[in-house]
Amino acid sequence: MAHGYAKLVKNPENFVAILHALGVPAPHLMAWLTIVIELLGGLAILLGAFVPLVTLPMIIVLAVATLTVHLQYGFTSIKLMSVVNGVPQFGPPGYETDALYVAGLLALVFSGSGPLAVDSMLKPLYKRFGNAKSTL
Repeated sequence: MAHGYAKLVKNPENFVAILHALGVPAPHLMAWLTIVIELLGGLAILLGAFVPLVTLPMIIVLAVATLTVHLQYGFTSIKLMSVVNGVPQFGPPGYETDALYVAGLLALVFSGSGPLAVDSMLKPLYKRFGNAKSTL
């Protein structure tokens, strides 16, 4: 959610320009799709709601970010380059964080969201709805 919110606060048109510079097709559409996926997908993951459904678009966004931006900088996300006047200077981030996010999403899909998640609270409804369908 934080990444989608940051794109909104910093003006979505700036993100559109970045996508255009990277050669992403339909940059305006893709910028807004990315923002919506990051905001709503992040909220769904935070609540544990519809986790299997929101995971795929989130992984696609992460894969595009990895392939278009981070891969060329290697694996490590934090690269301390120097310290100038007591202020650390960092290099461009690699794909480590993207891979960590994908691993976390996949872990949630395969292990479940947990007992306090919205998905867990909806399971009785899913079962009831599933049984109603089978009797039709």
